[in-house]
Order: sequence, then C-alpha cells, then structure tokens
Amino acid sequence: MKQKSHLREGKGKFDLESLEPALQYCTHLVYGYAAIKDDTHKLVPLNEQFDVIKDNYRHVTDLKRRFPKLKVLLSVGGNEDISGEGDEKNVKYRETLETTTQRLAFINSAHTLVKGYGFDGIDLAWEFPETRPKKIKSGFGKFWSNVKKTFTGDAVIDENAEQHREQFSSLVKELRSVFRPDNLQITLTVLPNVNSTVYYDPRALAPHLDLIVLHAFDFYTPQRNKKLADFPAPLYELADRRSDENVDAWVRYWVSNGIPTYGRTWKLKSDTSIDNIPITDLEAPGDPGPFTKEAGLLSYPEICTKLGATQQLKGRSSAELQKVPDPTGRRGPYAYHIPGDNEDNGIWVGYEDTESAANKATYAKNKGLAGIAIDDLTLDDFRGICGHNKYGILVAAASAL
Repeated sequence: MKQKSHLREGKGKFDLESLEPALQYCTHLVYGYAAIKDDTHKLVPLNEQFDVIKDNYRHVTDLKRRFPKLKVLLSVGGNEDISGEGDEKNVKYRETLETTTQRLAFINSAHTLVKGYGFDGIDLAWEFPETRPKKIKSGFGKFWSNVKKTFTGDAVIDENAEQHREQFSSLVKELRSVFRPDNLQITLTVLPNVNSTVYYDPRALAPHLDLIVLHAFDFYTPQRNKKLADFPAPLYELADRRSDENVDAWVRYWVSNGIPTYGRTWKLKSDTSIDNIPITDLEAPGDPGPFTKEAGLLSYPEICTKLGATQQLKGRSSAELQKVPDPTGRRGPYAYHIPGDNEDNGIWVGYEDTESAANKATYAKNKGLAGIAIDDLTLDDFRGICGHNKYGILVAAASAL
C-alpha cells in the first residue's frame, strides 16, 4: 500500500475503507514508504503531513483491531525516497551502511518509529543502485558490445559493492538484535533491477529475516527503457534477454515471489511493427490513465476498461485495446492499439490479469515458496470495475495458493 494512492481522484482514489475487503486474503500489509534523513541517517516519515499530522500511521495500524491476524509493516525506501541522480542517486542508502554509528542511528530511530506507531516490524526495500537499462544494439554494434564485455565486463556502478553487501548483512543482524525483544518482524523487499548476486548474501541474511519478497517485475519500464517495449514481468526466461530478467531466475536465487497489479505502457507510432517483442524504435511512455494519471502506467481496472470496449462495441474506438493472451504461461498477456493517422492513440501495454496472477501463484505453490506479494493493492480492481469481485488479481492469486 503506497501513500500516493490517496492523491488520485475519482474512481482511482483509494482510502482505508477501500482497503478492508482485501485484508481477509492477506497475512501482511506493507505501508510504503518511510525515508532516510540525509544528514543523520535516521528513519523518518516520507510524508510527515500525511503520515503523522493526519495520523495515517495510526489509522493503518488500527486495522489490526478488526483483523487481529494481520501484520502491518513499515517499509523504507522502495524507490520513493529519491535524492541525487545517476550513480549518485540515493547514495545515502549506501552511506548509512558504512559505519556502525550510522547503522545504529538508523536502527534505533527505526525501532522508535515502528514501535511508537504500532507497526509489527520493518520492511527493508533498500535502494541499492539499479543495473543499467538495456541498450538497443544490432549488427556490428551488438558484436562490438559483446567483444568489449568479454574483455571488460559490465560497467561498474558501485566500486564498493562487496563492502556494501557485507555491511547490509551486518545491518540486518543488528536490526534483529534490537527488534527481537519486542517480537518485531524484519522483512526484505528486493527491488526491481537491483542485482541480487551483487548486494545480497542469502545465507547470511535468511536466519535474521522473517520474509523475503521479490519485486520480480518492472524489468522493463517506459522510464528506464523509453525506446524499447517488452514484457515487464515474464515468469520464465525469454529469448534475447538477460538471463536474470524473469521471475524464475529470481526465485532460484531467493525464496519468494511477487505480482504487479498494473501494466507498463509505451506509445506506438504508425510505422511501428508489433510482430516481434521487444518492440524497438519507440519514443515515450504511454499517456497517463484517467485514474492513476501517471505516464507509462495503467492500473488493472484502467486496462480492463479499455479491453471491455473491444468486447462491447461493434465499431472501433481510440480507447479500446486488443488483448493478446499468453497460452504458454511464460511471459504474461499484453494488449495494444495501432495508432491512427495522427499517431496520438497508439499504445502497447504489458500487464498481469487474473489468469496470469493465478499462474504465478500456482508456480509459487509448486516451488514450496512462502506465498505471493501483491504490489500494490491500490492499483488492483478494488471497486470491482472489471466485472469480477473486488480485488480480482489478489483473489485470483490467493485462490490458487
């Protein structure tokens, strides 16, 4: 559950009353996000006006009175606590790890914040540097890139990555020693495009964590990959992609799984071919949806509304989408609309639906994993717009577990 959901308008506006129908299916509710203060390394509310002054921390943790089995966690980071840019983006998350004094400043402030507002623990959605976006190469450029990689390897993003890996393990161990007397939980959320093999030591971390949740999606987004449209969350490896850009690869390194409730969108041009994916030669994210109003993103109800136009109308309209299902169960569905002469309404969207959500939940069950994380509830069909029950993706995943 993310703070910015309360800023949406109309049918996209999300409040605590909207949340309650989902909680019967949930064991944990993660409130995102808290932030790290640059100069002190202390954990602080990301939006003090909303979280503290309007008392939303309390409103959320009070839900446990009606749902006593629910655990409510406060998450830090999540790619929402943004500072700096380039290789210096969110450098405070690395700096916090680098000395015992700075780690303790974070740990003690986290304990005070979590316990003071009635949370059951903390979720570490730590903002390590992301891998660099994939570049489009062909012919000689692709050959030369492979030659260079043979001799030089991938570009170095963090020269102190090995030390940060060890220091993060130390942070988790130290957190456990402080949180254990109050029976507070510690979970780890691995963010998209962060290389787990670089920053996380599963053997060192697992004994001190209650859950590990993989955000195994958003491998491709319109913000990172403006000219390249591809499936955001394939279940298995697809041809001509990095071997770690799929859910199965992450699960084989870790022990959990996740399902997004939204689609990633790119604008299509009139001469763009959609016969082969990934789609190249694109220019921009898709237009904002009427509820979420964020370029390159559509919530599940925004997508199914556009798909519904195809089923209900005899004629074609600029709003409808043509769905292409995924009979293989490897990549997930996608939908598109070829633009007209003005090129204003062309769109390609990779997303999850109830069938792909159930497929991933079945995969998690067959692998003996702890469960499924839904990211995020505010972008699922919490009003029942799509013709299913409310929270169609959540319910489909829960039913398959």
